[in-house]
Amino acid sequence: MAAARSPPARERKCVPRAPEVAAAPPLPGVSVEPRTPRLGASQTGQVAVDTAASPRDMASSGEDVSSDEEAAPTVADVASGPHLLGFSDEILLHILSHVPSTDLILNVRRTCRKLAALCLDKSLVHTVLLQKDYQASQDKVKQLVKEIGREIQQLNMAGCYWLSGATIEHVARCHSLVKVNLSGCHLTSLRLSKMLSSLPHLRSLAIDVSPGFDAGQLSSECKATLSRVRELKQTLFTPSYGVVPCCTSLERLLLYFEILDRTREGAILSGQLMVGQSNVPHYQNLRVFYARLAPGYINQEVVRLYLAVLSDRTPENLHAFLISVPGSFAESGATKNLLDSMARNVTLDALQLPKSWLNGSSLLQSLRFRNPLYFSFSRCALSGGHLLQRVIHSGRDLRSLASLNLSGCVHCLSPDSLLRKADDDIDSGILETLVACCCNLRHLNLSAAHHHSSEGLGRHLCQLLARLCHLRSLALPVCSVADSAPGADRAPAPPATHAVPRGFGKKVRIGVQTCTSPTPPQPSSVFWSLLKALPFLERLELIGSNFSSAMPRNEPAIRNSLPPCSRAQSVGDSEVAAIGQLVFLRHLTLAQLPSILTGSGLLSIGLQCQQLQSLSLANLGMLGRVVYMPALSDMLKHCKRLRDLRLEQPHFSGNTQFFQALSQCPSLQRFCLVSRSGTLQSDAVLAFMAHCRHVVVCHLFTGESLATCKSLQQSLLRSFQAERPALNVVIFPLLHEGLTDVIRDVPMVHLDEITLFKSRVAEEPPNLWW
Repeated sequence: MAAARSPPARERKCVPRAPEVAAAPPLPGVSVEPRTPRLGASQTGQVAVDTAASPRDMASSGEDVSSDEEAAPTVADVASGPHLLGFSDEILLHILSHVPSTDLILNVRRTCRKLAALCLDKSLVHTVLLQKDYQASQDKVKQLVKEIGREIQQLNMAGCYWLSGATIEHVARCHSLVKVNLSGCHLTSLRLSKMLSSLPHLRSLAIDVSPGFDAGQLSSECKATLSRVRELKQTLFTPSYGVVPCCTSLERLLLYFEILDRTREGAILSGQLMVGQSNVPHYQNLRVFYARLAPGYINQEVVRLYLAVLSDRTPENLHAFLISVPGSFAESGATKNLLDSMARNVTLDALQLPKSWLNGSSLLQSLRFRNPLYFSFSRCALSGGHLLQRVIHSGRDLRSLASLNLSGCVHCLSPDSLLRKADDDIDSGILETLVACCCNLRHLNLSAAHHHSSEGLGRHLCQLLARLCHLRSLALPVCSVADSAPGADRAPAPPATHAVPRGFGKKVRIGVQTCTSPTPPQPSSVFWSLLKALPFLERLELIGSNFSSAMPRNEPAIRNSLPPCSRAQSVGDSEVAAIGQLVFLRHLTLAQLPSILTGSGLLSIGLQCQQLQSLSLANLGMLGRVVYMPALSDMLKHCKRLRDLRLEQPHFSGNTQFFQALSQCPSLQRFCLVSRSGTLQSDAVLAFMAHCRHVVVCHLFTGESLATCKSLQQSLLRSFQAERPALNVVIFPLLHEGLTDVIRDVPMVHLDEITLFKSRVAEEPPNLWW
């Protein structure tokens, strides 16, 4: 029987999608629009291949596919077998929501009348996501805005650095815009003024404030629009208030400080703002204040000017107060007044403060919380006793807590911070109380500390964390997952040298190094049991307690590294293989695992974790030789959805064999290699980039000479820049003194997400912005 025809999409209401199961509640003042994440162009092509001819191919072949008679199947065709257009409109809309907006409007919509109507459904055109749509060229974006600009209400162009300012200016045609994200886009004061003057309904705005920004160039119409904006996100690359003085109705303010202390010419910048910029309005309606600072003294000076206004009159409706600062950030008289006022007048749902503001103070016990969602005590000298007394046993109900960051809190699981040493055992009672009170945690970060468990049934850190069944992301130090026996008393498991590779149909040639079969996980290990209890984990970070990346922020490369913790010697290939249980895993970080002998566990991950999208590996095995290269090569053959790969390993050889294996990742978009004394084969890199046509980021920092790096970078740009508008290639010697100047030119979206190494679990509150 033929499938019943659904009513036209324009004559019915779209069925709302079910929200994610057990989703974390948003912060106060957050307007979260549920939308299925979009897949990349490669995934879109796969859907088309499985169901019908690719719309992109049909559109480019010159065929006329505008009529139902030629493009759409007949009723008999639909009835004779499965066909894409035989599904109901609701299912088709769900499928189309995975297609990038440029493809949806410029290609898919032109295939037939049915898809032409569905592609213009409100659920698809009211929210347009161009973020990380690396194939969105200048012409495509202009045409997209021309065709559906009047329908767009939410537009995300964050990180579209490859689009010119003239193209960004076309946003002014989207007169119905309520929310727009232009972070990372090229904008001048005059262009911003022209755009905002045409957007009277705008309520949410994200922009960059770059050198040369002049608020005096904003028109009265632009300022009228800004006066109605309730949510503002600013990334500051120069000392400025940006558009904050014009936003008198702010309920939510997010500030990212990326100001460098010196100009390219070496001149020292001042943190004092210009006269006339100090007229910042009182934030009487502010509910969320968030500030994240990059390293640098000038960033701290500028943020103090923003905080000074809050200290004069603290907003009574303030529910989230978050300041993320690397290193130390001394209190001032204004900040002390602000904290005292907060303790008296506000009730918070989310809190993050610089470590020096919390260490040794009773502030935590004074602050009031109501259904807290997010706590970050990263790098604080907070002992387990203080954690129990001031956070858990203070009459607070922590069942609503969704995200907890205890990264670098070396004393948080011990009763006394003054007497604890790095190799001392944790107090399982403190952790057990924490797990019982925060039973609904979805994101937990315990990295950058030594958390060693003592002997005793049910007292191991992994056994206690297994009770947190709602966890979706977890960051742990490597030494914390070792069994209780010290690594010195146990020899690492020997490699399975006699094992035979499985499933590749290859004969083992004598004298050629091959990867052995995955080392089977040990069901008796506590780490295996932990992962078995958390089957829905999506992000896992296993980072050595003493690990530090060779590429820090705004500083020269680090030439020396601390030795790994002795207990990390007990964590090897079998523990890595246990990660293969996580079939929903999307993001994986493994750093400073010295007992990786063959890397056979990587193959287990590649075979079983088919949802893996980002992978970061750093300092695995002995640092003098890359022992896991064959296993990594075999793993990459199975990573069909891998988009981001970051490798940091001394003496890494970027040879033909490696880049041939990497070429088998069809969805790869970004690749970063950081290697002291590492080498590259230029021909292999060129062949890899020619084969993987979706790769737009190639960052290689090795031990090659400056001349070799420049030659390879120019060859890549000359060969692929025209066909890949978002191409960003940086090839440079890691230990060169000019590395800092090169890094400052990397687009922030890539620098923050893949070039620099950092823990990302519970880094920010859930649903902080988009």
